[in-house]
Amino acid sequence: MEEGQFLPIVEEFYSIQGEGVHAGKAAYFLRVGGCDVGCCWCDEKRSWDAKKWKMIDVKKVSQRAAQHPAKSVVVTGGEPLMWNLNYICKLFDNYGIQKFLETSGAYPLSGTWNWICLSPKKNAHPLSDLLQCANELKIIIETEEDFEWAEEQAASVPTTCKLWLQPEWLRSQKMIPLIVDYILTYPQWSISLQSHKYMRIP
Repeated sequence: MEEGQFLPIVEEFYSIQGEGVHAGKAAYFLRVGGCDVGCCWCDEKRSWDAKKWKMIDVKKVSQRAAQHPAKSVVVTGGEPLMWNLNYICKLFDNYGIQKFLETSGAYPLSGTWNWICLSPKKNAHPLSDLLQCANELKIIIETEEDFEWAEEQAASVPTTCKLWLQPEWLRSQKMIPLIVDYILTYPQWSISLQSHKYMRIP
């Protein structure tokens, strides 16, 4: 398990990416169990306890991902970087699958990735290495104070990094107008909406 040959898999499914730069594109989603970041508004709290999920041979996972037309996989969680992802990334490479990581950045990077979406959280600050290799930065806006947190994180990512502000789903009606006003003033940011939830896509 330490070598990443088995991972606690919460779910696997083929669907449409709903957020960020690659929104609207087909991908195979792999949700890895285990997370100690503990966001109160997390919509995947079931993934937190890795012991609840069966340890799956990642060779079988890569084979299932390769069966789908879109040769891309989104590895999410939970917090996937709690696990060694070097081995599964090599398997995906063998199938010519592009690899997209979604992480809070609270754990050291493992695996090689075509794209890293970093969504840092206040209660588990991201490591500097993760900030420096982020392709897109996604900040969840739950309160007005989160805009200051967003700017602090944006100061540490590459200048090429795409900057997103995303309303926390349950407070979206209140936060969207604030995000819109903020982006009109600071246009280096864009708004990210969880379009898959609006369209009721799994």
